[in-house]
Amino acid sequence: MKWIDKYDSTGLVPHYTHANQVPGHLRKYFSQRERYFSLYSTSPGCLLDEEGWYSVTPERLADQIAERCRCDTIVDAFCGVGGNAIAFAKTCQRVIALDTSPTRLALARHNAQIYGVADRIEFILADYLTFIKSYLSLPSTSAQKSGVSNNARKIDVVFLSPPWGGPSYLSGSPKGSPPKDDLSSSTQVAEHPPYSLGSIQPIHGAELFDLTRRVTHNIAFYLPRNTRLDEISSLLSDEQRRTGRVTSTSSEMEKIEVEEEWMGNKLKAITCYFGGLVQGQEGIF
Repeated sequence: MKWIDKYDSTGLVPHYTHANQVPGHLRKYFSQRERYFSLYSTSPGCLLDEEGWYSVTPERLADQIAERCRCDTIVDAFCGVGGNAIAFAKTCQRVIALDTSPTRLALARHNAQIYGVADRIEFILADYLTFIKSYLSLPSTSAQKSGVSNNARKIDVVFLSPPWGGPSYLSGSPKGSPPKDDLSSSTQVAEHPPYSLGSIQPIHGAELFDLTRRVTHNIAFYLPRNTRLDEISSLLSDEQRRTGRVTSTSSEMEKIEVEEEWMGNKLKAITCYFGGLVQGQEGIF
């Protein structure tokens, strides 16, 4: 893909090349830079803001999730600096990448150019909740649901990787920005207090799920490794009670698949798959 100079964000944030350039609190993340982006050092260099260092999904995990989410159109609801969006561009025909930060969105586009996939990603400065509510209000969306042919883009899959609530998410009482990729943490989930979906930002994780299910049943939900599995399992069984809607699939029959995301001997996170993304349940797609 041809490099587009106006999307080059060099200078917007530092591109660190040596550990002595990096602020002390980021050095442990800098040592993992090529796990986050294998092309980190490819000119002009991948870029991450401070929150990006904390929260980007390591490339191998992003690629694994993207393979599971292979489809025509996917929405990356909280794209950050673009780790997942880049991976989705390798397996999906079109990626809609949303973020509320113009800086992170610019960095995501810059990084996507380095990987040669920026032309397959639509970068939108928007709040996911507002975006989805606007999408659901479109007449063409109602036409899609009733089976009427129209030219509106159908969303096949939504990837949810919302803010987990802060660096202390492993303590069960998170505050601040989420270090989703802390490689120094223990592999034993049982050592940490359970994480509740109520700690997800900007709204309760169950509400976020319900809103997204109005768009598609095919959801990949990226969550802390110490998330309460009983809350995950109740998402489908409680969906009709919470929303008052009868869904097109039977929540009693539909299964959820929970995939553990490991890097070496470190359990990083879990990805919960719903709808047709579940192995053996592709017919729902």
